[in-house]
Amino acid sequence: MNRLPADEPARRRFLRASVWCSAAATLPAWATRHALPDTGAQRASTRTFGEDADYQGPGPALRDEGDGTVTDRVSGLIWQQVDGGEMSWPQAQAYAKTLNLAGHTDWRLPNSLELFSIQDHGRQRPSLDTRFFPDSGAEYWWSGATLAGDASRVWVTNAGGGLGAHPLRESLSAGGNKRFHVRCVRGPSPFSSGPRLRLLETGDLIDDNTGLIWQQAASAAAMNWEAALAWCENLTLAGSDDWRLPNIKELRSLVDEGRLRPAVDTRLLPQMAALPYWSSTPLGNRPERAWQVDFASGLVTYSDKTEPLRVLAVRDEGGSVAGIRDKPVPPAQEQRRNDRGERS
Repeated sequence: MNRLPADEPARRRFLRASVWCSAAATLPAWATRHALPDTGAQRASTRTFGEDADYQGPGPALRDEGDGTVTDRVSGLIWQQVDGGEMSWPQAQAYAKTLNLAGHTDWRLPNSLELFSIQDHGRQRPSLDTRFFPDSGAEYWWSGATLAGDASRVWVTNAGGGLGAHPLRESLSAGGNKRFHVRCVRGPSPFSSGPRLRLLETGDLIDDNTGLIWQQAASAAAMNWEAALAWCENLTLAGSDDWRLPNIKELRSLVDEGRLRPAVDTRLLPQMAALPYWSSTPLGNRPERAWQVDFASGLVTYSDKTEPLRVLAVRDEGGSVAGIRDKPVPPAQEQRRNDRGERS
């Protein structure tokens, strides 16, 4: 993990401007080793160090190809730019098989992690970068994956930033009342339906899909979000002290969609429970809440930060850059202080 000293705010601003926020920038060498794009969250919600905005990773790094497609330069996937519109899941499957776009016919429905990888949690409704993916009015987007053991429920992302398994019958085209759209993808997938974990000599785990290194034993106790940030930042394990709370995309990448209750390989993660776990990503429009993954199924949703949830720490070697630890009071907290007549 690269940690920026407190006297380098200008360098941090340069990195933000020249790498992560610019679609035209050239990715640094370390970014090509990490296939999972960053969440896009950059707004601080607390003075406690360790939230998503305190670490900047590779991407989002999208490029408009000018032919109706968008390339994600972190994952290498090529996306249909304008989604295919509202349709049922069987219609979406047939649509992907017959799509001819930009001279290519090898389009397919994305798996759930691929679909989740283009979510931008720095934006609201839709949680997509509309400079590259125009707002189509969709509420949900289909993946090609069903819930383990239940072929009537399909994994979908939603315009608010979440990911869940929804009944097929909910779509307008299947007689329901919700707008499910389709966006196809092509190219070799850096993500399978689950992580490729292996045990290291140090006793922690590495995921060969993402390059992330995971703590094998989760926290024994549940804790609130602020405590979770501090717990991970203060963790020293396997000779490393650069552990942190994972962002929501990183945390969801641990889900094995072939398993339920818990949705992980318990041979390698024996202490993971079928319970919600905190991510470091707050809601952009509701800073009192943060995103979490329920490992009963792999659902991505959110909770109030005061709720006690479980915690699993992550680290990566050179994939994320830490920001300045002496953080100013976030605007939302400052406003609450002013409302109570308190001083900073």
